[in-house]
Amino acid sequence: MATCSALRGSFETNDEDAEQIRALTRYPDGSVKLRNPNIELMDQDILYHLALGSESHDLVEMFGDVKFVCMGGTPKRMEDFAHYIMQEIGYKIPTGTKLMDISQYSYRYCLYKVGPVLSVSHGMGPSSISILLHEIIKLMYHAKCKDPIFFRIGTCGGIGIEGGTVVISDNALDGLQDNNYAVATLGKLVKRPARLDKKLVRELQALAHSDDPYDTVTGTTMCTSDFYEGQGRLDGAFCEYTEADKMAFLKNLKEKHNVTNIEMEIIPFAALTHHAGIRAAVVCVALLDRLRGDQVATPKEVMNEWQLRPQILIARYIKKYLQNKGRISFDGHGSIAVKSPRRFKLVQQESQSIE
Repeated sequence: MATCSALRGSFETNDEDAEQIRALTRYPDGSVKLRNPNIELMDQDILYHLALGSESHDLVEMFGDVKFVCMGGTPKRMEDFAHYIMQEIGYKIPTGTKLMDISQYSYRYCLYKVGPVLSVSHGMGPSSISILLHEIIKLMYHAKCKDPIFFRIGTCGGIGIEGGTVVISDNALDGLQDNNYAVATLGKLVKRPARLDKKLVRELQALAHSDDPYDTVTGTTMCTSDFYEGQGRLDGAFCEYTEADKMAFLKNLKEKHNVTNIEMEIIPFAALTHHAGIRAAVVCVALLDRLRGDQVATPKEVMNEWQLRPQILIARYIKKYLQNKGRISFDGHGSIAVKSPRRFKLVQQESQSIE
């Protein structure tokens, strides 16, 4: 349901309560229901950027046991996370085989499956992660996944926190300090509230260990569509403001809006998962304190260790969940399952085409 405004040329979705969202986004058995009646009328739904299709692949067989979708910016980080989580949850693959990038023929995102965990890259910025989320949420629907949980694992710039600090986001703002994701749709601006699961934030916070050699904090995260001017950096190709302007901006974010860190994906991530009724959280590590500078000059080996820190927290959550559930069966899902060889080849060829 949406309310329109001819004067503003935009409309905002209502901030629905949990029961409304549940009714719109879940079938009685808990499997994902799409808020798009067109999909079920289609002969085949091609997940173009993932090189998958609803009729070319047996998506229930391949992904029906997925409970966690973990995403991060780069293919290398998410390949590394796939191997890390495989060790952490004790997932075994047949001797002589290895983890495979299921979306390798798309040349856009990587996608690895480790038992009930998907590890997928989302690229950089709101547009890239938005495309991925549309197709991953549709994948959850086609695979009949029940109540999946989404995590974004990333890096960020901190405000008033040391490099290496882990930040669990409990709120999201855009570059204008608005708490909505705005998309121009059919010539009008559609705004959807960017909401994160507060209970999930608390559960993650409880898993931070007192003997961790770094701090884990919660706070508001600002999302920008640009790495340089959008984040008030002084070191881009263009800069038409002073250092004093920059410092005033960052201090205002900290003091007035409780902004702890800045990154480039949380607004679409929070808004689209909330609209889909999917529990979701964002955990990032700060690479620097923006009050002290703009350039990321930390040695590579130190940054590599820092980037493991959000993965460690997410792995603790997943392991605890599986232990509480008596572990989810890893049998019968995960390998490529082709329903139609002809359609499979067509989907592969279409996704291989690079525009």
